[in-house]
Amino acid sequence: MTDKISKGPAATPAGSAPSGTPYEAIKAVPVRHYGRWVSGVVVVALLGWLVYAFSQGNIIWATVGDKLFDPSVLSGLWKTVLISVSAMALGLVLGIVFAVMRLSKNPVTGAVSWLYIWFFRGTPVYVQLLVWFNLALIFEYINLGPIYKDETSQVLTPFMVALLGLGLNEGAYMAEIVRAGIQSVDEGQTEAAHALGMSQTKTMRRIVLPQAMRVIVPPTGNEFINMLKTSSLVSAVQYTELLRASSNIGSTAGAVMEMLFVASIWYLALTSVFSVGQYYLERRFARGSTRNLPPTPWQRVKTNLTTFKRSPEASA
Repeated sequence: MTDKISKGPAATPAGSAPSGTPYEAIKAVPVRHYGRWVSGVVVVALLGWLVYAFSQGNIIWATVGDKLFDPSVLSGLWKTVLISVSAMALGLVLGIVFAVMRLSKNPVTGAVSWLYIWFFRGTPVYVQLLVWFNLALIFEYINLGPIYKDETSQVLTPFMVALLGLGLNEGAYMAEIVRAGIQSVDEGQTEAAHALGMSQTKTMRRIVLPQAMRVIVPPTGNEFINMLKTSSLVSAVQYTELLRASSNIGSTAGAVMEMLFVASIWYLALTSVFSVGQYYLERRFARGSTRNLPPTPWQRVKTNLTTFKRSPEASA
């Protein structure tokens, strides 16, 4: 005997409309951000007022354009880049050395590292530059026995004074940055390297420092950008960098403010170029820690342009 099963109406999934009922089209209305428009108008108005104020000032803007590529200014620009890169390289080497000394279990090297960081971070870099510049008042000769001997004034040239003043000061800050980067690496990495038979030096060079670079690079880039601007202090020790070269032209040509604007334009150009380099360097070292790398500046511009061109109807 066969049982007949009566079939009722088909069950309708919960939350869905009955069969044959048309869905109402959803119209997405973008949220109005009136505060953004108001703040944008206020900022543009303030910038316009600032530009107008400077345009009405007693400034010969043609002189700024004429002196922007003056040979003396370009020579000072090159010396600014040279002393900044050299001092940063010296500071980076000293920072790695003193950071490793600071983390060492040897109490003597740890104390020496702490004393170095304490002294050079605790005194202004301008004072340190003047101390090196006037060191001949204390030591008339630099005597290293049979190795080297010469007058201090001959050894400590303006470039050498600027290099020692900026480099030693930067080394103290870099030591703390490198120390923080090394301590950010998990201790298990060091233990695993030692279990494989690596020495302490090889572990630091092959395992710890490469992983610490992700933490070290961003503040190091900021320090270098700051170094480009701090290099203007070396004009006090007769090193003819960008600011001193511009000031010399301004004092002789009677265009003090115009030449200060010239120096400011070049400082802005330098910091902008090196900021872009810092961004791509950070992006490179972030490859092993993030799945999706942050977009490049050009990718952000393309995204913003695409979003701007997209109409509300298309986004709906």
